[in-house]
Amino acid sequence: MFPSWVRIRRIFVLGLPIMAGMSTYVFLELVDLLFVGRFGTTALASVGISVFLVFLFLAIFGGVSIAVQATTSRLVGEGKSEDLGRYLRTTLMIATLLVPPISVVLVWLSADILALMTDDPAVVEVGGAYLGWMLASSFFLVINSAFMGYWNAVERPTLYLRVVLVEALVNVPLNYVFMFGLDPVPAFGVTGAGIGTFIAALVGAVYHLLLGFKHASGFQRGPVRAHLGVVIRLMVPAGVQQFMDSLALTLMFRIVAMIGTVEVAAYSVLVNMVSAAGMPAWGLGLAGATLVGQAMGSKDMEAANRWAWDVVKIGTFAMVLLGVPFWLFPEFILGLFIQEAGALATAILPCRALGAMIGINGLGYLFASLLNGAGDVKRVMYVNLATQYLVLLPGAYFFGIYAGFGLLGIWLTHQIGFRGLNSVVLTTLWRQKRWQKVELW
Repeated sequence: MFPSWVRIRRIFVLGLPIMAGMSTYVFLELVDLLFVGRFGTTALASVGISVFLVFLFLAIFGGVSIAVQATTSRLVGEGKSEDLGRYLRTTLMIATLLVPPISVVLVWLSADILALMTDDPAVVEVGGAYLGWMLASSFFLVINSAFMGYWNAVERPTLYLRVVLVEALVNVPLNYVFMFGLDPVPAFGVTGAGIGTFIAALVGAVYHLLLGFKHASGFQRGPVRAHLGVVIRLMVPAGVQQFMDSLALTLMFRIVAMIGTVEVAAYSVLVNMVSAAGMPAWGLGLAGATLVGQAMGSKDMEAANRWAWDVVKIGTFAMVLLGVPFWLFPEFILGLFIQEAGALATAILPCRALGAMIGINGLGYLFASLLNGAGDVKRVMYVNLATQYLVLLPGAYFFGIYAGFGLLGIWLTHQIGFRGLNSVVLTTLWRQKRWQKVELW
């Protein structure tokens, strides 16, 4: 039975700003690909690999948003409004101590890191500096992620959306100027996209801090040590999960690179298509995580379960609709980003598979967010690790390389073998209701 309009409205009031904010980030990535595509297949491949290397590093701290949202939404549900920013404050302190020194080392080694991912020296030459700028922006991106968790938890996602829109207004024109040049700024090519992203991420982090001083209760003052244990207990498994997720997807780029640079370019675009098609699940899943956390804070487990299933129904319906253009008009969509006929032809059938599978795969995205919102982060980690490292990676190598099915074999393994199985297992975990017994403190 579909949820009532009152419940739908509550979900969308919380979820739409989250979706809009996340969609803006996906839009920025797609705009980058649109610009970069003008420089050819090698440029597309270098940017695609570099972005996932950055995601790999950011994933180490990917648990910051989950840790802040799960704890703060539980506090809201318990009615504890004093010092509501305690876990945001603690998480930001951890990020400040760890992210900058690591990112400095990685920037220095950026070209060497990129060389590990491809045998094509042209890809390294084009993308090395771009990767360095993207890694340099990582600290600001982690700050933004922590604040996103807080705004979602206190049901003020429009503040997150406001920051993201400002970033977009800065990022798009700067990327164009730095990439193609505008007197007196010279054309930096692909590197220009990294410079523009660095400046936009810095602006976003500063804006978030200003909003935090005004709207986040007590995040800038108060004790930290007392809250470290809770944050670390959530942040570490969530970070391990996201790091291993990103490592698996990065290794997928290495497997695709065994076929050729054309396939890497096509795969880069397809992976970004997944981000676009998965937006309802990610946005509504985060909204559901807040509603579940608040209901659990008030000790109403039945309400938490009902909110979860309402979110799943709405999110799955939205993803099925969003998937239609991907199997109906793949040539048109792909043609916006891929200029070369060979790469375009390679991506058409995988794009159709994405459109057909996205509704089923969305269950995995949704239930992962809902379980994380309940604090059940360890089991989500175990499921993702098992399906990625026992199914996705060996299956992609077997069907794509050994059996000779190429990019299509790799993509079907990703969509059916990995995402499909992941959705089934996570749905089963939610139905078991063991998440109801998770205690945060």
